[in-house]
Amino acid sequence: MPRVVNLKSNRPLAHCFRACAATFLIALAPLTQAADYTGPLFDAHLHYNEEAWNGQTGPHTVADVLARMKRNGVQGALVNSRPNDGSKALVAAARGSADLMVVPFVRLYRNRADYDSWFRDESIYDMVLAEHARGAGVDASRVEFRGIGEFHLYDSANANQPVAKKLMLFAEEKNLAVLAHVDDAAIDLLMAHTPSKGQKLRLIWAHTGIGGTPVARVDALLAQYPLLMGELSYRPGLTCEGGKLCTEWRTLLLKYPGRFMVGSDTWVNQRWQHYDDTMQGYRAWLGDLPPDVARKIGWSNGADLFGLK
Repeated sequence: MPRVVNLKSNRPLAHCFRACAATFLIALAPLTQAADYTGPLFDAHLHYNEEAWNGQTGPHTVADVLARMKRNGVQGALVNSRPNDGSKALVAAARGSADLMVVPFVRLYRNRADYDSWFRDESIYDMVLAEHARGAGVDASRVEFRGIGEFHLYDSANANQPVAKKLMLFAEEKNLAVLAHVDDAAIDLLMAHTPSKGQKLRLIWAHTGIGGTPVARVDALLAQYPLLMGELSYRPGLTCEGGKLCTEWRTLLLKYPGRFMVGSDTWVNQRWQHYDDTMQGYRAWLGDLPPDVARKIGWSNGADLFGLK
């Protein structure tokens, strides 16, 4: 008959048993961490600018871009480009695809000079109207633009310039979404130009605030404007050690699970070269959220915004 050891009467052995058990559990801890999110992704901030493809070739051809998106599980994307030819090329390439749905926006930049003057340039407004009108045709090759942007306001006061005002009116009238790279002050100014005072404007806040807008201010704006969405590329303070969500951001995402999206912001070619890393980074911290919240932020918030299946 095997000998039964009484751990209560053998304190050194009992202590060793507890210590060994604790060490074993610590060793197992990394194995019990949340797994990365594995569902589909919607890239809510994708550029296909002229330096990426130069009209048809270049370092990142249409085939190269589609391959990067496919291997990262990106099944939908908000696309804009400088000039708009890049967006049109991706729309044409994805037409009829069951694996990728492209949502094109009219970008306000024909060239880099437009960055600093679009808000007072009437020819930009005319371009937006012309692109929107072309999308309303019946030609099978047409491009139906679903929004305006991305545009920048380096000085929030320029949100009050004539073309900026007219474009916000036009966006709300035509139910177009807006992708804006602006500070929190400009959010209020842009919203004020619409008939609903921002209650019906579908504004996507690129980076959810430039320069690291405080989380409390982001929270207040989301509460004030019911259709405001936050896009999270380049967002300072979003992740902490190990690429996991920082506490205050995890709290905010759980409070507003239907109001955030992820994006690549491929504004320079280097961002295309690191596209895989960017998307894997999103999958890592999305895995730190409840599965239903992770899917909303990773995919369905963007998909639902534009009626994608």
